[in-house]
Amino acid sequence: MRRLPYLNGIKAFEAAARQGSFAAAAGELNVSAAAISRMVHLLEERLGVALFERKANRLALTPTGHTYQAGLTTIFDALANLTSQVTSSAGERVLTIGVGPTFAIRWLIPRLADFQKVEPDIEVRFTTGGVAAPFADDWTCGITLGDGDWPGLVAERMFAADLTPVCAPRLAARLKRIGDLGAATLLRVAHAKDDWPRWLKAAGAGRIAAKGPEFEYYGQAIQAAADGVGVAMGIRPYIDDDLAAGRLVAPFALTVPKGQQWYLVYRDFRKDQRDFVAFRKWLLRASRRRAS
Repeated sequence: MRRLPYLNGIKAFEAAARQGSFAAAAGELNVSAAAISRMVHLLEERLGVALFERKANRLALTPTGHTYQAGLTTIFDALANLTSQVTSSAGERVLTIGVGPTFAIRWLIPRLADFQKVEPDIEVRFTTGGVAAPFADDWTCGITLGDGDWPGLVAERMFAADLTPVCAPRLAARLKRIGDLGAATLLRVAHAKDDWPRWLKAAGAGRIAAKGPEFEYYGQAIQAAADGVGVAMGIRPYIDDDLAAGRLVAPFALTVPKGQQWYLVYRDFRKDQRDFVAFRKWLLRASRRRAS
């Protein structure tokens, strides 16, 4: 009879070891950090070995922990790959994409019909993702903004995230100089408080402060700008289609790097899966067309 170890503890340990903290593992597994700590401690008791050295501000793997984590991550990846193969062999061809709502609405969904022409038998499903959500094990891949460093994930650069103010054409006609922004309503995004200061500093207008309405998402601020409410700090590629269609205008030529870039992220075991290979090839080709 096969004797399996404490599986909940193993899953908690592998996530904590890969992520580097109990808190990050808790976010991935949707439990509390205290629960992760308890499960790992119980696993150590049952195995009779120490897997972590508990230090003041961080976790450090013991040599045994390093060996155990390396083997477990390989096993979990193989299990996920096997599960995907079984699902595919049952006739279900589904890709689950973790992506933020604004990216989905303003860039990915408008281009999805092109992918469906190429791969009509693959169903694409969107789930909450992006910057604010940790990568979930049941996602095929994610599209997110960051620095390219996500432990345990492959990250492939799609395009840069450049900043430039945008507004409705009628309002743009009144913005002759950058200093004119001081009298304009500058729309803000709650999770991107550095965008306006970053761009204004680069423009030599650091004394101007953005004090207009604050929105939860970029998409809301950009829509408000298109409706004439004020000037939004546009981030590419969110604004590309509206600029091309004339719904928005960039009154100033200056664009400033946000300091982060857009990436396609996924587990390594996905790289040879047929449906993901097709989606990745299409997505990176579409991102290159945008970048050019």
